[in-house]
Amino acid sequence: MEQQEKKHPLSELMKTTMEHIQAMADANTVIGDPIHAEGVTLIPVSRLSIGVAGGGTEFSTKKQAAGGENAFGGGSGASAKLEPVAFLIIREGNVKLLPVMPPPATTVDRVIEAVPEVVDKVTGFIEKQQEKKAGPESDFAE
Repeated sequence: MEQQEKKHPLSELMKTTMEHIQAMADANTVIGDPIHAEGVTLIPVSRLSIGVAGGGTEFSTKKQAAGGENAFGGGSGASAKLEPVAFLIIREGNVKLLPVMPPPATTVDRVIEAVPEVVDKVTGFIEKQQEKKAGPESDFAE
């Protein structure tokens, strides 16, 4: 007689979680349904980010040893984030990709976005300081 393999509750928990994520993350989630309007077709393109976590433990009580019936406690969780990235625009046989720029999400993003402006201001300030230093000397030289 062949011994039946016992399925561990954690693997069943993770399997169920992954099945639900797979149902959410189909191709229609990333490439959206086409939108038709006055000879133009817009197709939304998105980025899907998914995070998954799970864990569990075997435990024992005074009445039950570890590995017995119902000696497992665990949980799992998942998170999904859908962000628009671009639109494919189809008009008269021509296709264009129109990127969607989301607003800066973090302080670092804001700093990186502002760097060119900050560099221009700092450069202008340094140039003014150098002109001030050079100015009086050039008056005496004449």
